[in-house]
Amino acid sequence: MKSAPTKPAKKPAAKPKLPDKAKPAAKKPKAGDPDFWELRLYVAGQTPKSVTAFTNLKKICETHLAGHYHIEIIDLLKNPELADGHQILAIPTLVRQLPEPIKKIIGDLSHEHRVLVGLDLRPA
Repeated sequence: MKSAPTKPAKKPAAKPKLPDKAKPAAKKPKAGDPDFWELRLYVAGQTPKSVTAFTNLKKICETHLAGHYHIEIIDLLKNPELADGHQILAIPTLVRQLPEPIKKIIGDLSHEHRVLVGLDLRPA
């Protein structure tokens, strides 16, 4: 008696990960450029909220700031002293360093309109 052929086992899909630093597809603009956006995303490890915040931020930047931004990921598990020094009270937190004034947004950035208003990319 012959046995039925078995299907090869499927590998589980890889979970998205946060990069140490995210760079736009285009070359990095110079900091003196008035259209240049310097963004810092403060996270605590590879939590689902942190990964979601990065994914949402990357999508927003590609749509509204294409080629004119730089994202720096700051993991507070690796550098906890930066939380106090940079006045980070909750995570994930997005900080717009440039253009000034500095703006902060807390959360996973899933409400695109709120993020755009918070970053002054769109009027309220």
